[in-house]
Amino acid sequence: MGDLKQHSLIKAQERLRDQVGHALRAALIAGELRPGSVYSAPGLAAELGVSATPVREAMLDLAREGLVEPVRNKGFRITEVSERDLDQYTELRTMIEVPTIGRITKTATAEQLEELRPIAQEIVTSAREHNLIGYLEADRRFHLTLLGLAGNERLVETVGDLRKRSRLYGLTGLDEAGKLVSSAEEHLELLDLMIGGDAKAAEACMQRHLGHVRSLWAQGRDEPVGRTPGRLGSGL
Repeated sequence: MGDLKQHSLIKAQERLRDQVGHALRAALIAGELRPGSVYSAPGLAAELGVSATPVREAMLDLAREGLVEPVRNKGFRITEVSERDLDQYTELRTMIEVPTIGRITKTATAEQLEELRPIAQEIVTSAREHNLIGYLEADRRFHLTLLGLAGNERLVETVGDLRKRSRLYGLTGLDEAGKLVSSAEEHLELLDLMIGGDAKAAEACMQRHLGHVRSLWAQGRDEPVGRTPGRLGSGL
């Protein structure tokens, strides 16, 4: 029985670590944690109302994703992404995703693709409601589930990693400027083209979407963020 209790304790600790990680990502999206700034685990833990241990563990998870970097004896610095980084991430995603979308258009059934429509609509709804966390989560599920229809798990993992490294920056500014909705609606357009079996048009739409996203990120980085850093909205 002692082993079972220990197992339950580990599971509880893992769940708290995941919850803290979600809260920190939300704070990054909202602009409460700013690129280039250094934050200590005890300081963040105090704001989140938890101990420092799950915060350190969650920050290490974010470090593996390239979102933060450890600073000796101080804590973690929020990673800044350069224009060169964003260009390279977009280039890699284009090389992978555009031809993959063409192949999936030819092999997936209309039923498989139609199952993604509620997620595509969720992206649009989240953009219209200024729900940034919901937007990113739905966008992630749509793209990775769609790519999963190609049957290559490593491809999905690679694209997922590229998305993690670039997805957060400039989003608040884009939302405030009213530029997210048009990008969100491209998911429905892509889905319609794929269901219609037009592989070339679907590839062109995907390439345009990635280019559009890249230009929007650049504009968003130039937009002033309307929020100032404050107490974290933990969601715990």
